[in-house]
Amino acid sequence: MKSPKFSHIAICAALCISLANFVNGAENRLTISRIEGEPILADFSGMQPSSSLARSMTKVEGFIQREPYPGQRSEQSTEVYIGYNESNLYVVFLAFDNNPELIRSNLSPRENMFEDDHVGFIVDTFNDQRSAFGFYSNSRGIQSDSRWTESSSRRGGFDLTFDAVWFSEGELTDQGYMVSFIVPLRSLRFNEADEQTWRIQFNRSIPRYGEESHWPEYSIDVEGRLNQAAPLVGIRDVSPGNNYQVIPFFFARELDALDKNAFGGPKFDRSSEQEVGLDAKFVFNDSWALDLTLNPDFSQIESDEPQVTVNERFEVQFPERRPFFIENADFFATDSTLVFTRRIVDPEGGIRLTGRSGEYGFGGILINDAAPGLNREANDPLRGEKANIAIIRGFRDLGEQDRVGFLATERQLGDGYNRVLSLDGRFKFNENWSTQMQLIGTESEPSAGGDEVFGYQRNIMINREGRTYTNHTHFIETTSDFKTELGFQNRWSKPNTSGVHQSSGLNFYPENSTLNRWGGSVFGVYLENQQGQKIYTQLQPTLDLRFETTELEFRWTDMEEILIPGDFPGLNTIRSYHYDNWQVSLDNNTLESLQVSANYRYGTALNLVPKAGYLPSVADTSRIDLNVLVRPFDQLSIDNTYFLTELETKSGAKVFSNEIIRSNWNYQFTKELSLRFITQYDKTEAGPATRLKDEENLNFDILLRYVINPWSAFYIGYNSNQSNFDIVEFEGEKELITANDLRRDGDQFFVKFSYLFQR
Repeated sequence: MKSPKFSHIAICAALCISLANFVNGAENRLTISRIEGEPILADFSGMQPSSSLARSMTKVEGFIQREPYPGQRSEQSTEVYIGYNESNLYVVFLAFDNNPELIRSNLSPRENMFEDDHVGFIVDTFNDQRSAFGFYSNSRGIQSDSRWTESSSRRGGFDLTFDAVWFSEGELTDQGYMVSFIVPLRSLRFNEADEQTWRIQFNRSIPRYGEESHWPEYSIDVEGRLNQAAPLVGIRDVSPGNNYQVIPFFFARELDALDKNAFGGPKFDRSSEQEVGLDAKFVFNDSWALDLTLNPDFSQIESDEPQVTVNERFEVQFPERRPFFIENADFFATDSTLVFTRRIVDPEGGIRLTGRSGEYGFGGILINDAAPGLNREANDPLRGEKANIAIIRGFRDLGEQDRVGFLATERQLGDGYNRVLSLDGRFKFNENWSTQMQLIGTESEPSAGGDEVFGYQRNIMINREGRTYTNHTHFIETTSDFKTELGFQNRWSKPNTSGVHQSSGLNFYPENSTLNRWGGSVFGVYLENQQGQKIYTQLQPTLDLRFETTELEFRWTDMEEILIPGDFPGLNTIRSYHYDNWQVSLDNNTLESLQVSANYRYGTALNLVPKAGYLPSVADTSRIDLNVLVRPFDQLSIDNTYFLTELETKSGAKVFSNEIIRSNWNYQFTKELSLRFITQYDKTEAGPATRLKDEENLNFDILLRYVINPWSAFYIGYNSNQSNFDIVEFEGEKELITANDLRRDGDQFFVKFSYLFQR
């Protein structure tokens, strides 16, 4: 095996950087007031604290911009009033505006308010500077909540799948707008202590300026966010208590769908389905949560966003949306994705424990999955078998923002198994430089029998964040027998791959210019297999121009891909393919009623779907990605997406064209009640230079929803699908053939109801 030189370089660099002094970015300290009573917006009539209760709250002001003019005062004044009692955390924003008629304020579904003017805060209740709860609202009181995870990898940032029960109210005024937040302490997790020290950071967004401002300042000169949040002191004698949540649900549907694998040939099968289940959560010792589920609610009401999957060599990742896996999902997150819960398709029941005690954190999941044993032949030994799954995660915090941890998973099916053990760590050298490391070992035996195999993966990155210079250097080595049946591995980390990807960028901030920021970056990749054979390289310089409400990006990408025997049917020798493309991207939100995001790509690409008997070749390609959000008035949003991908050979023969058109209409009657309609049209038109067949699909999806909170909701929906097929009878047997016209291949009507009982 070839020994990579990069790991030695990375270790030396880490030792050099660690000589620098660590600087804690947060210098502000906020003492919160304990108040008597529950503040409402009427206590702030006239956009000022007009009652004794309001005046007893702690005041915060002096927001500083992060975007578009880092370090400058916000264009508009913002005041925040904060207090607490034994049950709730209270936050009231007074968002002043010199032009209140320009405030972007729409009635929209929960979580869909980030295109509006909005305010919010994140609170790190363990003061560990690793993760925090986020609560945001627009001027109508439309909510969004999330979990922030401190990390320089793709696992860091906001996780919008997190949900909590809290209350918000908004009001537009002639001076701006006001928003009140009431967050029950039982919706939070924190240490069991008489006196608490948390961290908090407040935020205001003004989209017509492209402005993001914070208190305390969230500086781009410093790596990390929670280390710049203000210590929040003065919280005494509070506890979320030993509380519980019980969420029963009912789901029923009538389905009429084409069964392509029916005995005697394809035919339509009409069926009905009713499901009753229960999710329960028990919180104890302030920071521990035990989740139980029986016949769990894994119905997915919200549809996935469209993605182009034609001519893709590697798997496309879709996000998790199912309730049981969402809370504390960051507990199980590591840079290499070892827990991708969409691999668990059809569980019957499960249990999960997550929590913290001092510097230690722990998480565990036990669950099964009936999906692997379904739709198998009668003589298949795995018919009816269920996969049993166990996941354990533990970590310890060190110092200000360092952490070490382990993760172990096991999936058993029949006589086979897949076991994974990971050790990981994140270390911060100073206010700009940090590193993350991970070592993973796997042990696997096939369910159908075979030899036991072992694999490993080494993963190390070094990152720099700063105002002018940013850097990301990432080395990953994965052996051939590395297997993670519960994970998701992208092309950088797939088995039998070793290499590095590197990105470095420079940013500049012109003064007295309509151009707020411009910068350039270079992204490079070098991958080889374990035998030392180069398999992929990439070079990608980018130029980025940012104005207040517009961003322009220009990019050139040059790639070389080497296919070896086994990568493609019929490939007997090593072949190298060189291709490149140019891209230009535009994002604009100048107007409240019309927001546009567009990308155009032109150049060459690798044709991975040639005619049967032919090998891949370099072909000419173009692609258009377009998203247009239209808001005719404040209760209606129309989100339109268009993708067009075309591929043709160098001689001009058509390979394929793939077109996706999607339109999502949402009318919001009230904060709770909405009607959503989605139509999506997919068409793949195959040419003479491909093995693909013509495919056409048209889907209609209508949903009426009444959502009190994420767990108390009522849905009624109808879905209908059409595709280009026909059923013909040949010599007494029915066959499915491709047709020119669309024909209905399935529809369903469904009802879902769930309700949260809590104490």
